[in-house]
Amino acid sequence: MRWVGGWAWRVGGAVGVVWLVGVALLAPPAPSPSSSDPHLSQRLHRAVQELDVLKKQNDDIRQVLHDFTMQVKSLNSGDQGGGGGGGIGGVVAGIQQGGGNPAVVAELQKKLEHAQRMLQQADVTAERPPDFVPSLEFEQTRRLVDRGVQESWWFLADQLQQLRKKVESYPDLTSHIDQILEEGSDHTRVLQFDMSRLSQLDGLGTWREQEALDLSSVVQKRLHTLQNPQDCEKARKLVCNLNKGCGYGCQIHHVVYCLIVAYGSKRTLVLKSRGWRYNKAGWEDVFQPLSDTCTDPSGYSHSHWPGSNETQVLDLPIIDTLSQRPPYLPLAIPRDISERLMRLHGDPAAWWVGQFLKYLLKLQPKTQEMLDNMSESLGFQRPIVGIHVRRTDKVGTEAAYHSINEYMAHVENYYTKLQLNNPTLTKRVYLASDDPTVITEAQKKFPEYTFIGDSNIAKTASVATRYTDASLKGIIADVHFLSLTDYLVCTFSSQVCRIAYEIMQGYHPDASSYFRSLDDIYYYGGQNAHNQKARFPHVPRRPDELALNPRDVVGIAGNHWDGYSKGVNRRTNQNGLYPSYKMEEVVDIADFPSYTHTDKRKSGT
Repeated sequence: MRWVGGWAWRVGGAVGVVWLVGVALLAPPAPSPSSSDPHLSQRLHRAVQELDVLKKQNDDIRQVLHDFTMQVKSLNSGDQGGGGGGGIGGVVAGIQQGGGNPAVVAELQKKLEHAQRMLQQADVTAERPPDFVPSLEFEQTRRLVDRGVQESWWFLADQLQQLRKKVESYPDLTSHIDQILEEGSDHTRVLQFDMSRLSQLDGLGTWREQEALDLSSVVQKRLHTLQNPQDCEKARKLVCNLNKGCGYGCQIHHVVYCLIVAYGSKRTLVLKSRGWRYNKAGWEDVFQPLSDTCTDPSGYSHSHWPGSNETQVLDLPIIDTLSQRPPYLPLAIPRDISERLMRLHGDPAAWWVGQFLKYLLKLQPKTQEMLDNMSESLGFQRPIVGIHVRRTDKVGTEAAYHSINEYMAHVENYYTKLQLNNPTLTKRVYLASDDPTVITEAQKKFPEYTFIGDSNIAKTASVATRYTDASLKGIIADVHFLSLTDYLVCTFSSQVCRIAYEIMQGYHPDASSYFRSLDDIYYYGGQNAHNQKARFPHVPRRPDELALNPRDVVGIAGNHWDGYSKGVNRRTNQNGLYPSYKMEEVVDIADFPSYTHTDKRKSGT
């Protein structure tokens, strides 16, 4: 045990060295009084930010080491068994030989590995110039490789499944194919695990986290300024009626659309919500008001969309009937932050929509209290996978039926990957549905999982009781907890699932791959065209495939999750299938109004 303590303090010493080296590397030369470098202030500010990050890492590692040494002392296992070798494995082995509690040992190992990762991150960050930013091409290529691995396995698995059907009468062959499928899946999981490790060790984790915070801060500040004009009587306004004739998810997306149009037209959004079918008292009874200073829809001139720039108040119709569609509707992102956002995130449009949800869905204290109480009573904790099973009115009209087994196959794949690094973890699932029988069915079929959910929420989500106070609380809770999970398995044909995915983007630097949809790809109802671009040529092998030249633009209709997507070649107007791995996303970039003045203002002024 004395060896363990010595190891811990040696790591602590290393932390101090890293900190000093970081200070030496990041400290800028003293500016002379006559310096005229226009970027000097920016570099100094960035250097101070990097120093703050390093200090935070230093404090975090010291806390981990403190917790570790305290837990080691509490084991009361004496000095039996020797040190067990060097490094983390040796420390844990020594404790295990000394008769330590396995649960405590596992917790110690987890903390030690976390400390090691933080040291590696701090070391790489300290050696990098303070103004270092990875290239757009590097980050996009890294994500292309991740996606390519997944698409390759989907293709191979589907081809093997098709082959298996053809040889069903030959048990030896089907057994061999099953073995290939099992081992191939395991190969893919290990490869994905290693690729995830590379992204953790590339030294860019701190940059990604900070960039995500900075970009979010920019957008939230702009929205706050837009929604709180200094003079409401003179402000240009956009009026939106909440009561669109559809369900909760659809109505929330309707409000997002309204705020996006308000942002794109530089108008303050006034939301009419009295008599809301989910809550007669209106939006502000559940969520915070959209403005602290301007909620009056009146003005000296009034018109329906599109009106003119001189019209003070415009009434906005639903997106389905919108005439003269502006270019900044989803899936468009603003040009002024496009390069930063495309570098940071694998699905810029989902991140952008998520920022509007972040502004809109600020909870009233009583709503927050309800969610806090539910979290405690449910025992919500991570790691956890979220499943959303939509049944009732969706099945047979907007979506196909999917059994709970289909969802759980992807949950099992996710946890099998996690178990490569943590074999003893508890497999938790937050299960949301509008069918109360689903939770019971899942518990019976998959007893090795801990299912968290409330069947009462499922009962209130039925068509007959959907527009009640209890139903509203239930759907708010489901969206909230689904967005907090580590991975989503759902159908993107459901707006509830898409909202959870959009909100999830605000909790991570890039959560664009933290999902598996059983049907659609991500989309926004009423969106502008979603296009992809061919990176490589493709010669059709079947009559239903598209011919592609490099740089051909294809309007995607959907991913079949078998290595192929379906769409239309904009050059040839041909519809058909095409290999997903040969494509890259075309990000829709639009010219939104300038918010330079808002960006220059200091917070709170």
